[in-house]
Amino acid sequence: MRRMNAALAAAAVAGLAAGAAPAEGLKVGMITTLSGGGAALGIDVRDGFMLALKMHAAQGRAHGIEVVVEDDQRKPDVAVQLADKMIQSDQVDVLTGIIWSNLAMAVVPAATAQGKFYLSPNAGPSALAGKGCHENYFNVAWQNDNLHEAAGAYASSAGLGKSFILAPNYPAGVDALTGFKRFFQGEIAGEVYTKLGQTDYAAEIAQIRASEADSVFFFLPGGMGIAFLKQYAGSGVELPVVGPAFSFDQGILQAVGAAALGVKNTSQWSKDLDNSANKAFVDAFKTEYGRLPSLYASQGFDTGNLLISAAAKADVSDADAFREALRAAEFASVRGDFAFGPNHHPIQDIYVREVIQEGEVFTNRIVATGLTDHADAYAGDCQM
Repeated sequence: MRRMNAALAAAAVAGLAAGAAPAEGLKVGMITTLSGGGAALGIDVRDGFMLALKMHAAQGRAHGIEVVVEDDQRKPDVAVQLADKMIQSDQVDVLTGIIWSNLAMAVVPAATAQGKFYLSPNAGPSALAGKGCHENYFNVAWQNDNLHEAAGAYASSAGLGKSFILAPNYPAGVDALTGFKRFFQGEIAGEVYTKLGQTDYAAEIAQIRASEADSVFFFLPGGMGIAFLKQYAGSGVELPVVGPAFSFDQGILQAVGAAALGVKNTSQWSKDLDNSANKAFVDAFKTEYGRLPSLYASQGFDTGNLLISAAAKADVSDADAFREALRAAEFASVRGDFAFGPNHHPIQDIYVREVIQEGEVFTNRIVATGLTDHADAYAGDCQM
């Protein structure tokens, strides 16, 4: 992959790639999940995003960005109402923050149709990556399938030949299992879609036990993943588990504990990635919030720095120039390398991590690179 130069890496520590002074008056509407079962994810995205702005301001640079933050309560109708308010009353220029793909599908198409920019720090539904792509929509995290594709590739390389797979029944869950199957070369012993928000997995674990599978792949973010892992660990089923980072991220691991030790999971980011921007981010996040950053926090941080880098080059009132500034992605990502593909989704490395324990803290370390310079499967259907 391309390696960022030293000047760009240094700029990441300040929170802004080198450029002209940012334009004043850029207003951002952040709609994210701050209450209920998925609150930890939205809080981390918000905190990472705001940290990017704070680190930038600490260098004596006025970024000229105002942020309005609202809680979508993980409800599509609430997210739509908030987006309408932000666009019509608050008159925001850019929207961001949504965690869940069903909420993104309810908000993003309408927002971009009204000329607003949307920067996704998490949700990456396939419908917005292919035929439904839009010139004002940029995903700063991944396309939903990506981490699951890497999990499928890893499971095959590890010699697993018959996997039971499960995910919630919503757009990201469908994309997850689609992505895993795209790269998994073995047999699918069972495929189950659970309810979104489900916390009792006795029936699913019974199906796993009866399936004759040699492994389990699951995508259950937030509290769903915590509940499943605890119940699975106590079930007596001892099949190896593979999953994406969403089910083994920093906040989840503290709740699950030793039951997750040794599990392999896939991610485009890890706190031990060896680049100066990431080291500065991890240290600053721990200092600011008193906890280790999560994948979601890293995505919020990159989203904030992408926005700052674009504002330094162009005024949002000139939509064409601002769009090109976003597309250039001239910021130092905590991932080390970052570039947008033709559908405004990342091209990036995806790593295999292992759950470990450091003192009293459960966390992850990189053990391999799963996919290199990986783009999504839908870019060819995007026409813009």
